[in-house]
Amino acid sequence: MGISESIRKYKAELGEDVTLVAISKTKPAEDLKEAYNAGQRIFGENKIQEMTEKWESLPKDIEWHMVGHVQTNKVKYMAPFVNLIHAVDSLKLLKEINKEAEKNDRTIDCLLQIKIAEEDTKFGLDVEEAREILASEKFSEMKNVKVTGLMGMATYTDDEAVVRGEFDYLKSVYENFKKKNPQFKTLSMGMSGDYQLAIDCGSNMVRIGSAIFGERNYN
Repeated sequence: MGISESIRKYKAELGEDVTLVAISKTKPAEDLKEAYNAGQRIFGENKIQEMTEKWESLPKDIEWHMVGHVQTNKVKYMAPFVNLIHAVDSLKLLKEINKEAEKNDRTIDCLLQIKIAEEDTKFGLDVEEAREILASEKFSEMKNVKVTGLMGMATYTDDEAVVRGEFDYLKSVYENFKKKNPQFKTLSMGMSGDYQLAIDCGSNMVRIGSAIFGERNYN
């Protein structure tokens, strides 16, 4: 199945309630253009430099999502255009995003990344750390950053029960946080291999890459 067919298939399957983020990292601009021509407007990248180059060359109605781990010293490069940063895992990073957003006269939406997987390789906050950030005075003073939900990555395993347990847990954390943070609207969980399970567990934003664009080329 080609890129256009894949986009149409996912859009039809996900419907209005689940947002598709097409993960286009390592893929050339012409692949994104093909997805764009099939109606896709939200693309996710994990390297700021690559995302910036694509932003410069592609149509300006594209919504760019940063899905990778973010280094504070790189925030300034994406601050003029990024729509949503998925993987915020510290107050320090939020402070930097707020500072650079202010310079660009923008407000940038962010998701707090909650660590739900058992692997040590995944970044993220534990629930208590996330709660402390949201309740902190420093955060309440930030006018150019808005935390609109949570993101999580499940353990990479074939054991569906493990993945379901992690997604269910994140959904309950999200609902709990939402009571005190009415601006919460996004629960980003699920990728090419587990997005259907994530949706069953309450995800309303999925990040699908290889199933749309084919395997990644890291050379």
